[in-house]
Amino acid sequence: MQDILQSLAHLDPFWVYVVIFFAAYIENLFPPSPSDVIVVFGGALAAMGRGTVLLAVLSGTTGSTLGFLTMYGIGRWFGRRIIEANKLKFVPLEGVHTVEAWFARYGYWLIVINRFLAGTRAVVSFFAGMSELRVGRTLALSFVSSLVWYSLLIYGGYSLGRHWEKVMLYLTTYSQVTTGIIILTVVVFVARYLIVKGGKEKKND
Repeated sequence: MQDILQSLAHLDPFWVYVVIFFAAYIENLFPPSPSDVIVVFGGALAAMGRGTVLLAVLSGTTGSTLGFLTMYGIGRWFGRRIIEANKLKFVPLEGVHTVEAWFARYGYWLIVINRFLAGTRAVVSFFAGMSELRVGRTLALSFVSSLVWYSLLIYGGYSLGRHWEKVMLYLTTYSQVTTGIIILTVVVFVARYLIVKGGKEKKND
């Protein structure tokens, strides 16, 4: 990672924006990836006169939004086949309808907070597509979520300049806390699902 950042520091600002764009795009398809590190560093480079904050934010926001829509499309057109082929081990086939109903109720809210949830970005976009949430609203909410997130990252890197690494310490702590909350939520959701399923099976017996 250090080699990548050193290479970025010597690139023309145009290519820095390109790297930020693709890093933000790829993270939505193959998480986790070091896109946040690259984006923060892009803000630091802007503070050093190697680029602008506005273009750095737009690069990250655009890349992230298009990456979200790509995974949304995969979920919409191929999601059911992937689930039926048991490619996603953490979602049992019989639980798909429950997940879809959950997304139909809370899906748009999940898109809004999606960028702030570590490690779940690809999952949210995949199930948003599989649940066939409206494309226009999904695009708008994904863009807003990404815009706010990358504005904060770029601002952090720009404000600290050469001391941009301090932002990463806060991000690491934030990621650990949110991951713990997400894991706890999933455990509760699965436990509740198994309890309800077990109760139904007993009634049938």
